Amino acid sequence: MKRTLYILSSTVLFFACEPEFKNPVDEPGTYTSGDADFSNYVAVGNSLTAGYSDGTVYLQAQKNSYPSIMAKQFSLAGGGNFNQPLVNDNIGGLTLSGQVVSNTRMVLDYSNPASPTPVNLNETPTTNVSDILEGPFNNMGVPGAKIYHLVANGYGNIANFPAAANPYFIRMASNSDASVLEDALEQEPSFFSLWIGNNDILGYATSGGTGTNQTGNLDPQTYGSSDITDPTLFAGIYNSLLEGLTANGAKGAVANLPDITAIPFFTTVPYNAIPMDAATAQQVNQAYAQYNGGLQLAYAGGFISAEELQKRTIQFSAGQNAVVILDETLTDLSALNPEFRNLRQATEEDLILLTTSSVLGTLADPNNPSSVIGVGVPLNDSQVLIDAEVEEVVNAQIAYNTTIAGLADQYNLAYIDTKSKLNQLSNEGIDFNGGIVTNVYASGGGFSLDGVHPTSRGYAILANTFIEAINAKFNANIPVVEPGNYPTVFIK
Repeated sequence: MKRTLYILSSTVLFFACEPEFKNPVDEPGTYTSGDADFSNYVAVGNSLTAGYSDGTVYLQAQKNSYPSIMAKQFSLAGGGNFNQPLVNDNIGGLTLSGQVVSNTRMVLDYSNPASPTPVNLNETPTTNVSDILEGPFNNMGVPGAKIYHLVANGYGNIANFPAAANPYFIRMASNSDASVLEDALEQEPSFFSLWIGNNDILGYATSGGTGTNQTGNLDPQTYGSSDITDPTLFAGIYNSLLEGLTANGAKGAVANLPDITAIPFFTTVPYNAIPMDAATAQQVNQAYAQYNGGLQLAYAGGFISAEELQKRTIQFSAGQNAVVILDETLTDLSALNPEFRNLRQATEEDLILLTTSSVLGTLADPNNPSSVIGVGVPLNDSQVLIDAEVEEVVNAQIAYNTTIAGLADQYNLAYIDTKSKLNQLSNEGIDFNGGIVTNVYASGGGFSLDGVHPTSRGYAILANTFIEAINAKFNANIPVVEPGNYPTVFIK
């Protein structure tokens, strides 16, 4: 069976020029802070705030993080220095005790021009977690952080790693017992941004829903890394974060959470990714005849409904075909036959993970030609986010965004609608001087090669989204930047 390449085109470009203002003005006093005070800007968040890109943190991406871009623009209207916990190089990745604990940067390998692929740099990271940096740091973005991690003492204690500490926060924490929020508040920010909550659903989504939906459980100490955070817990901690950040009168900006269907990690691989000719389809249908026959018997016996019978019946034809997946929400028929598995073909409501593209259409057993993954061997729970799991993610996201919008209004903060902006990127793209940015994997310019985090150009678009909302809320006049002057993906 021929495997289809879904991800790349030959139109990927690399720009290395220095960023410039979209509307440069040289006269002093042109830009104003309005009702805000940008003299000490502190950004709080997770990997998106840190400038994480291409699967890791590396130097250029940090310098092009959206808070760093914003801080440069704020400097035109009284903004001060913006200190970041920079890594050592553009290799990316971290080491600890001689072991790599965070991967190197992903780049596009054009060794085979007809089929370029993303690969990690085959180099050793030079940034050691145990080399503690001296702060304070205006960028308090911690990759991997969920909302409850921001208030967890000891999250930067190297003695707690890896069970209860974060290697990125270890490098930047003021002391081993400090929390992210405490280190942010210690700086007495005059203005802040807060973008948190993505990881509280993203880990569940990117794992294919292998975690647990913890709605109803208010004890984060019992959570796993791939679990969905309880919305009530989320709301309580979010309010605590804003209570602290606004306590000294600081103004700020908060951002909502985008749809998972706006990022290429979930949209690149189609549900009907299996091409077949008529002869092959007939052979596969014969192989599934016994399974389909068993479904008919289960229906006749009243074990499943007509609707479930139709949903579970597997049928291939000439052309593009839906992949075969496992679905744990289907009726368990193992009592009828221990070999009866919960199989069905995917629909548009199921999201095939980007990481699955590397195995889809290959043989699970090199000696068995019928073991094609996605055909004879179904995708497992970690390879696809089924429709029921998508609904769980969406419900949590709606709850989180309702909290964020309500508290933005309560605390009189600028509200940044990243959900709408990334949906625009996904649906029609965003124009810039000389082109258009989309969410198409690798070639669209908006997202990096990990399929989740933006490129520097994508971060520039997000910075502009923040700036526009801040200007509107606080009567400021901060210029936006030209996204086209920021790089996209890198070519090996």
